[in-house]
Amino acid sequence: MGPRRAGVERYAVYALAVLCAINLLNYIDRQVMFAIFEPVKRALGFSDTRLGILGSAFIWVYLLTAPFVGPLADRFPRRDIIAIALVLWSAATAGAGLATGFWTLFLARALVGIGEAAYGTVSPTLIADYFPPERRGTVLSVFFMATPVGSALGYILGGRIGEAWGWRTAFFLVGLPGLALAALAWGLREPTAPGRAPRPLSPSEALGAYGALLQNRSYLLNALAMAAMTFALGGLAAWFPTYLIREARMGVGAANQMFGAVTVAAGVAGTLAGGWIGDRLQRRTRKAYFLLSGIGLLLGVPAGLVAILLAAHPAAPVFIFVAEWFLFLNTGPLNAVIVNVTRPAVRARAFALNIFVIHFLGDAVSPAILGAVSDAAGLRTALLLAPMMLALAGALCLAGSRWIEGDMDAAALPTEMTDRR
Repeated sequence: MGPRRAGVERYAVYALAVLCAINLLNYIDRQVMFAIFEPVKRALGFSDTRLGILGSAFIWVYLLTAPFVGPLADRFPRRDIIAIALVLWSAATAGAGLATGFWTLFLARALVGIGEAAYGTVSPTLIADYFPPERRGTVLSVFFMATPVGSALGYILGGRIGEAWGWRTAFFLVGLPGLALAALAWGLREPTAPGRAPRPLSPSEALGAYGALLQNRSYLLNALAMAAMTFALGGLAAWFPTYLIREARMGVGAANQMFGAVTVAAGVAGTLAGGWIGDRLQRRTRKAYFLLSGIGLLLGVPAGLVAILLAAHPAAPVFIFVAEWFLFLNTGPLNAVIVNVTRPAVRARAFALNIFVIHFLGDAVSPAILGAVSDAAGLRTALLLAPMMLALAGALCLAGSRWIEGDMDAAALPTEMTDRR
């Protein structure tokens, strides 16, 4: 490796570290709301249905904003979009601590969704441009390792701070650090990538780009699989700590700490393992990302069922760990599928549309649906919907393996040739 190549490699690793740190805060700020459901309910007198709606407020704005952010990546430097988004969602998270009722808290959480939609849409495309295709499964796994780690920290910090100093302080303390990271985001270099759009697409071209993505069978099945998985994970993330409080008679801090600790351990191990195994299996078959994800999701179903049914048993954390390890196995591979089956010119839109689909059909509705089922039939019954959706996600991944090789070949062709296909 020459000096210039080594310098490029070092900078790519530095940029990945900055984007990972921001993504960590992304998930802390996203999940802290769920850690303090019970204190908020007691303080403001909300029903479980209203809590579920608050849990979905962020997601609804997140998914509706994402398709409009994708085109911005063609017009403005992606680092600027990321920095502005970070300032917005950090200020909104801290502002939630000033809420006086349902609608003010709803508004604060909705504004968090706008900022995080911009980040979730743009940042994976930066990483894809910093690193070569054969390393994308691993580096995207490292990036998305923030999902379990940040989520766990959201539960742990939210639960502990909320228990010690109140739920308002929890919002203040997790929201403000993001403002400091914005300066690092503004300093990132924009990488060059062959095939990126040389000019902004016209409205008709943009609409055609989204339509072409929906005709890409691997992309569509991947999005539907991630939607089913996101439905399950969103519902579990919102309600499982509360289920531990009610079923196992745990305190707010203890329940969130246990669930958070298991999530971070299983999430880190599963996410890194998925990227590493996926990249190595991909050398043998280009179906590997789909096959590994599908098998992992199906193997997580029985462990998830046991974890729900035996939540009060001392062995429950073991089953939670096993279930989550298999689920997080797909994180890097499924995001790598999005990159591999789309051309660079439309990748920002591909991630934007993926965000819309997986959250519109997933965790935008699952916290409220599970909350309503809980009010009607009990929280245990509500949580049992999650394993059913994970089984569906696994089946969709396995189905996608039928077409992924052809779609990868089409994505690698010059634009004019794919347009003629």
